[in-house]
Amino acid sequence: MAEQKLLIQALQGQQTERVPFWFMRQAGRFLPEYREVRASTKGFLDLCFTPEKAAQVTLQPLERFGMDAAILFSDILVIPYALGVDVKFAEGEGPLVEVTNTDARIEAFAYERNKLAPIGETVKLVKARLPHGAALIGFAGAPWTVACYMLQGRGGKEFAVAREFAYAHPQRMQKLIDAITDATIDYLQMQIDAGAEAIQLFDSWAGLLAPEQFAPWVTTPAIKIFKALKKSHPHVPLIGFAKGAGLNLAAFARDSGVDAIGIDQHTTMEYGIHCAQPHQAVQGNLDPLLLASDKAGALKQTEKILKTFGKRPAIFNVGHGFVPHTPVENVAAVSEFVKAWRR
Repeated sequence: MAEQKLLIQALQGQQTERVPFWFMRQAGRFLPEYREVRASTKGFLDLCFTPEKAAQVTLQPLERFGMDAAILFSDILVIPYALGVDVKFAEGEGPLVEVTNTDARIEAFAYERNKLAPIGETVKLVKARLPHGAALIGFAGAPWTVACYMLQGRGGKEFAVAREFAYAHPQRMQKLIDAITDATIDYLQMQIDAGAEAIQLFDSWAGLLAPEQFAPWVTTPAIKIFKALKKSHPHVPLIGFAKGAGLNLAAFARDSGVDAIGIDQHTTMEYGIHCAQPHQAVQGNLDPLLLASDKAGALKQTEKILKTFGKRPAIFNVGHGFVPHTPVENVAAVSEFVKAWRR
């Protein structure tokens, strides 16, 4: 019987001698080799839907730093694309998404799994090329976060349009969330069937919601997604990352059914551990801005986080994605520190 991969051991609630690690947005903008591949494509979505190149950039950080997991290179906005919504990425502007805010437009959604087939091919290619001991993480954006872009039409930091829409049109918001949720379940099942060994659901904008909005738009869709995945693929561990959950984190950890909770950089790891259920791993939470700006400070904070984990199942990560100007040498230094650490 093959030895279980370190990341999977941690996600299954086992104590590991060494803490496994990977980084959000590890495949991407800060690596010169990524920029070289990106320059050879027609655009960002072209890269996401070109399996050979997407597989190449998925594996680049493992080749450089030896993480314990690769995370699929793709984007959370492939779900609206598969629903028939117009999605573009403009240079210097980020995502531009067809505004989707009427009953008629939502009811006209036509989810097409075939549109996402190239991503399944990327998963297969990566799985076949993984370094020994490394796991492959699949992912999707959580329904609330994806809805933010569909309602506002572009990126942002506050997404007031989406938040107001949820207050003003709760029934229509429910229709939108339900459509995204159902498509997300199918998409993640496809990733697992293609070879993903763990799944992370990213709710990057969960922290924007008022407390009374958190449960219906973050926790309830997550429960539906994770229940469906546990039913279809019971042995695949699940990570729930609700950035900015704050005081909602304990209820999210308790109710969502995840195997691990992601802890963002605005939450202490001590509080994250307090919120986690006894069987759950915790993941996080080095500040990506600290990593980008102060190597010595990042190493000191890395040591503190590792010590805080104690003996519980844990995964080291950043508290959200890398920023583009992150020095490669800082990532290398933290990676080597984590690999050398023993409990």
